[in-house]
Amino acid sequence: MPADFSGTWNLLSSDNFEGYMLALGIDFATRKIAKLLKPQKVIEQNGDSFTIHTYSSLRNYLVTFKVGEEFDEDNKGLDNKKCKSLVTWDNDRLTCVQKGEKKNRGWTHWIEGDKLHLEMFCEGQVCKQTFQRA
Repeated sequence: MPADFSGTWNLLSSDNFEGYMLALGIDFATRKIAKLLKPQKVIEQNGDSFTIHTYSSLRNYLVTFKVGEEFDEDNKGLDNKKCKSLVTWDNDRLTCVQKGEKKNRGWTHWIEGDKLHLEMFCEGQVCKQTFQRA
């Protein structure tokens, strides 16, 4: 049975967020502000159906998807690019491939103990974030 990602998660650490944002084409001022934020994720999971809210003092983001079903994703408020996204299970990891303007873009979520890990990648840049269950 896949992992249960449900819960509220607070950011503990973020590595190479600046490089990742630069690969996405996010402007200088937004990158500088975003680096200072400590976002919170609220994940609702019902089997293979997910709703992920990401909250911060700058912007909020919502994505809803079902594992194994491609969907149109509008990254408004992030890099403002649209893409086709497909999330699949890789053992207990959720892996998303995003096809659009940027090459080799996507993310992977997994849980170890009481920590939620997120690796976001785009055009050779990888950002690693760790969240603690609230």
